[in-house]
Amino acid sequence: MTANSHCSVAESPGLETQRREIECLLRESELQAGDSWYVVDRRWFEQWKEFVESGDQNSSSFPGQIDNTELFEDLDSYHLKERLVENEDFMLVPAEAWHKLLLWYGMTDGQPALERKVVDLPSTLKVEVYPVEIFLCLHSNMENVISAQFSRTDSIYAIQTAMCQAFSVPPGSECHLWMKSSDSSCERLRNVHVSVLDACLSSGMTVIMETRNADGTWPSSRPQNTRNSVEEQDTYRGQPGVCGLTNLGNTCFMNSALQCLSNTPPLTEYFLQSSYLEELNFTNPLGMKGEIAEAYADVVKQMWSGRHYSVVPRVFKTKVGHFASQFLGYQQHDSQELLSFLLDGLHEDLNRVKNKEYIELRDAEGRPDQEVAEEAWRNHRRRNDSVIVDTFHGLFKSTLVCPECHKVSVTFDPFCYLSVPLPVSKDRVMEVFFVSLDPHAKPVQHRVVVPKAGRVSDLCAALSEMTSVPPTQMVIADVFNHRFYKIYNPEESLSCILDRDDIFVYELSEQDEDSVLLALYLRERSHYRDYGSSSNSYGASLFGHPLLLNVPRGSCSQEALYSLFLQRLARYVRPPDPAEELEEEEEDEEEELYKTQTNGISDDEQDASETAGPTEPEPCCSNTSPNGPSDGAAAAEPLPEVNHAPTALDHGDTEISNGSPNPTEIPICGSGVAGNPEGTSACGDLGADADAEAEGSSKPPAEAPQQPCDTTEGENEEEKLEEARSPSPPANEHPAKRRACRKRRRSLFTIQAVNSNGTTERGMGEGGSAVSFGSQPYVAIDWDPDMKKRFYNENEAERYVKHASMEVPQQQTTVELQECIELFTNVETLEEENPWYCPVCKKHQLATKKLDLWSLPEVLIIHLKRFSYTKFTREKLDTIVDFPLRDLDFSSFLLRKDVSTEEPPSRYDLIAVSNHYGGLRDGHYTSYAQNKDNGQWYYFDDSKVTYASEDQIVTNAAYVLFYQRQDRIRKPTLAAPSTSSASPAHSASDITEMGAAPSCGTMTTD
Repeated sequence: MTANSHCSVAESPGLETQRREIECLLRESELQAGDSWYVVDRRWFEQWKEFVESGDQNSSSFPGQIDNTELFEDLDSYHLKERLVENEDFMLVPAEAWHKLLLWYGMTDGQPALERKVVDLPSTLKVEVYPVEIFLCLHSNMENVISAQFSRTDSIYAIQTAMCQAFSVPPGSECHLWMKSSDSSCERLRNVHVSVLDACLSSGMTVIMETRNADGTWPSSRPQNTRNSVEEQDTYRGQPGVCGLTNLGNTCFMNSALQCLSNTPPLTEYFLQSSYLEELNFTNPLGMKGEIAEAYADVVKQMWSGRHYSVVPRVFKTKVGHFASQFLGYQQHDSQELLSFLLDGLHEDLNRVKNKEYIELRDAEGRPDQEVAEEAWRNHRRRNDSVIVDTFHGLFKSTLVCPECHKVSVTFDPFCYLSVPLPVSKDRVMEVFFVSLDPHAKPVQHRVVVPKAGRVSDLCAALSEMTSVPPTQMVIADVFNHRFYKIYNPEESLSCILDRDDIFVYELSEQDEDSVLLALYLRERSHYRDYGSSSNSYGASLFGHPLLLNVPRGSCSQEALYSLFLQRLARYVRPPDPAEELEEEEEDEEEELYKTQTNGISDDEQDASETAGPTEPEPCCSNTSPNGPSDGAAAAEPLPEVNHAPTALDHGDTEISNGSPNPTEIPICGSGVAGNPEGTSACGDLGADADAEAEGSSKPPAEAPQQPCDTTEGENEEEKLEEARSPSPPANEHPAKRRACRKRRRSLFTIQAVNSNGTTERGMGEGGSAVSFGSQPYVAIDWDPDMKKRFYNENEAERYVKHASMEVPQQQTTVELQECIELFTNVETLEEENPWYCPVCKKHQLATKKLDLWSLPEVLIIHLKRFSYTKFTREKLDTIVDFPLRDLDFSSFLLRKDVSTEEPPSRYDLIAVSNHYGGLRDGHYTSYAQNKDNGQWYYFDDSKVTYASEDQIVTNAAYVLFYQRQDRIRKPTLAAPSTSSASPAHSASDITEMGAAPSCGTMTTD
């Protein structure tokens, strides 16, 4: 689809038909290799869904043209932003659905359609949103680099063919391809028939081609010696294991898990001694043909060679993506999920059991726990026998009780890690901005405590206690990018509001049946009109903070709203002084303009020039051609609104000579211009906001002679209606009209009805109203840049004050690790989604379940369940878990008591911690780990490694804990390094993925 066809919009079917057709296509379309799907901005798509579900063609949720602007890095190259997330940033729609949407709504001019192919990846079909972009060059001329995009299913031979064509390599030349990664290490691409994915090629890498010399030699077996080359390995000597891992793009979760496992002594020694080579299982159908084990072994050996500052785990990352499609690409993931997959993958790749026998599990049936436990462990080892089982597997007892027949079922099940819950508070602390009804009061930031499972009305009630404002006079809204992302109903759940949302609470005047809730946006007009767009409106961008206010339906005329808005914005909008009132052009200039108009310029062009002319005196018609809009410069700044007298403007009841309604507003002083593309009158009235019918009218302007400003309203109306039927006024009345308008006062802004995004302009209401009441009305006040600069105080508009509740320090919740383990062993009732089948009742029951620890492994992994998902809330718990670094005693939790006289095998020391900083959607992973050789703690942050002290380790970011049993800990073989110096053990480029949620604007506190 070419860009030229984007603007052709056909007559669209009814909204219900649109919804049904698109939903049917989305539901029935399946991914098939080679098919085309299209990327659509999620916000636009959600706006479209809201529009068609409303069933109202005039709904304020009208989405406008398909606009993917938010998905591009820039509008020159139209490259997609990195790390976009499906269903959060964009939607994928099949080709047929895309063409229907394009036919009905068109697309923003110049934007390309984001067509993407379905590729057949290992174990999954996937829409390839981000093709692999590779740099290509010849070994003989490595300065000449070009870039090209390839699908992950393309073969290396396709790259070779493309390079031969791009660099004019003679046909039949024998070629070698080399792959150079970002750290400049090179690897030969020997098999040209493998795919890009299998060759571990990823975006940003370089492929170098060399051709055989005439003497039969190759120019180089390695095109370039690099930083991690043999020369570096000969010079650098560091502490083995103290090595960073390069972030490949949102792979900090993987780096954190790898550092923890790398500092698990029994597993690392197993790989360093190459014991894994004898135990690789290539035939296990549940395994990965030994590839995961080999890839992990390569990473460990490089990290513990002592010859690298940091290692690039690209091959390992690619192998993980091969066998676990959820880890394909470069989206953020959970370190514990990666750890779970990796331990399971290593176990299956190294399983010493080649042929697993079928074993039927038996219930306890009243037998002693010791007997049942030993039987369960033997059965587990008959099918699962590896270094992972030896090191990480334990056994717990599961007891289920039927609530109806009280049948007790006891089983013993193996575990690889413990996922322990954190105590969850029933309350929630929220920070909101309260916007008072007093226009001179600054917004006040409050911190309130509300029930987690509460409703929006609970937030209003809590805030009411602080402000003494009745909850019924409050409206809560989420403000994002200077617009209302959502206006909440009192009965909506507070779980819809995230901690990172910018929540504003607006005080409203007492509402009656005749009032309407009006949403107010602030926009700044650009100086020049975009003639490339399909609309005739000037470009406008949102700024500042929007407002909500109650307005009587009878007070929605332009003049009444102007006065109301000016009063509401009084704190940061300065009214003009009388001395600053601008007057129209001088009489001699007007006469010159009139002379120009009578010299071959039609009345139509004359009106357009007057309407859109700048405030400064300039001959805006002298260079005008009657064949086109050559007065673009003059039309850049439409005259601001004049006279704020309480004369109502009529936008829909005026009739012209053919008797049809004309949506042209009637100016306060002067004539209406029916065909004016700007929708403004010659006097600069509020007509800048005329709707689409007026903009699209091809009828010539109809002018009326100027009346004195003291004419009564009734006389004005009669005169205007009479003159509206006249084709044009006498030429000699033009100077009089200008002189009468010379003393009119300019307005600071104009008012325009818009949709909820503040982008698409909507038509005016009936009976002179500036808004339509068919749905939630949204209104924008448009500022001329010069007027905004003079009268709008941006610094004052962003100021706010902090309530005393913000000064009270929040008490950080702290719990002991033992409390979390106790919660893990508490009795709980199964959820409805996971019932237990009772063999006595012969049906599924919501039984009670209790877990108890029976035996613990050498290395115990404890996963703190910080991410809480319930029916009411989704949150990350920032509770500080106070876990001991030494002597973690499990003796009180173990059912099996060890009667040995030696040190009981239930005391553990900490060896590593995986940390997570951030929230639910974004964040960053790091790790603390103790080196097994020197006993020193280090902090690993991707490629950066620094010394760490023991008092730094316990934080609210701790996510996964690694403990080793004391009876298996070996003493360090080296002395701990001196940490008196503040310099890091190594410092390389630090890559983080900490995300900051976009805010609606920067506010300054007083």
